[in-house]
Amino acid sequence: MLGDSISAGYGFDPALGWVTLLSEHIPPDYTVINASVSGETSAGGLNRLPTLLTEHQPNIVIIELGGNDGLRGYPVINLRKNLQALINLSIDAGAQPLILGMKIPPNYGKRYTEAFADSYKKIAETNDLPWVDFFLDDIATNSSLMQSDGIHPNADAQVLIVQKVLPALTPLLN
Repeated sequence: MLGDSISAGYGFDPALGWVTLLSEHIPPDYTVINASVSGETSAGGLNRLPTLLTEHQPNIVIIELGGNDGLRGYPVINLRKNLQALINLSIDAGAQPLILGMKIPPNYGKRYTEAFADSYKKIAETNDLPWVDFFLDDIATNSSLMQSDGIHPNADAQVLIVQKVLPALTPLLN
């Protein structure tokens, strides 16, 4: 799992986070390794991925990055290049990538927000990869499932995130 604060369990015990809970829903012969870092950007993940691939030799790499790129207004073209590089590195290492799409608040305007969100669909379709459109769909807009910052899901939302990811992940486990 290569992600940012949402996958690192920001704001509560990471043992209660969705990545940890995911291990309860997959075959026991799979080990979930959470290499998520709060504040991580797609470029940061790209810098760390080669070492992680060598160290862990995963069969599957779940990529949940880009939210911090969008919140900082980084160019969408850079996000797409970084996502493509993450995919290429994963495939070259013999791992199947799974892309988790993200959306951001409309602070930077409709054009940027739409281009950002569309990046995940385009990159997944171009590479014929499994993906989840917006894995916080119906969570991010529900204040009872979000922390007070309005950005991070709370502990109650974690099982719902697992339910969003499992349909895309399960076929890769078989």
